[in-house]
Amino acid sequence: MYVQAKLQFHAVLDQVFPEYRGVFGDLFSKISLLFLREFPTSESNLGAGEAKLVERVSCICTSRSERWAKEKAQLIMAAATRNPFEKTSYESHLVSLKLYIGLLLQFQEHLSDLEEKIDALAVQIEEYKIVQSIPGIGKKIAATIKEKPSIRQWKGYLA
Repeated sequence: MYVQAKLQFHAVLDQVFPEYRGVFGDLFSKISLLFLREFPTSESNLGAGEAKLVERVSCICTSRSERWAKEKAQLIMAAATRNPFEKTSYESHLVSLKLYIGLLLQFQEHLSDLEEKIDALAVQIEEYKIVQSIPGIGKKIAATIKEKPSIRQWKGYLA
């Protein structure tokens, strides 16, 4: 469902603000989605102006410098200027875009919660640290590797 929402989001974004891709390293990062939720069109970005965009990027991503926020604002302004759609043709595109952004943010939150729970459960398994010490095996793979079932366990499955 998450991948489907990403694909649908892409389709709508291509009809509203296709030049937005590439402004942030990851189109689906929380920063990118939160910013796009506030300024979904080239028109809204150009209307806000660079100073307002710098302020919003800084507020959304407090862990980055002011210089980084200014660079992103400049990229956004350039993308908005290049955008082939001066105005959004249909209000339904904007509604859809905002719905998909909300969905993607919710999916990301749920996936993050699941990863935390998996990590918490995995550290309780005795073999987890041993398996994780194998080169190329990270937290996620180590958490999914299970020991081979014993003959007694197989008999239990077959009964």
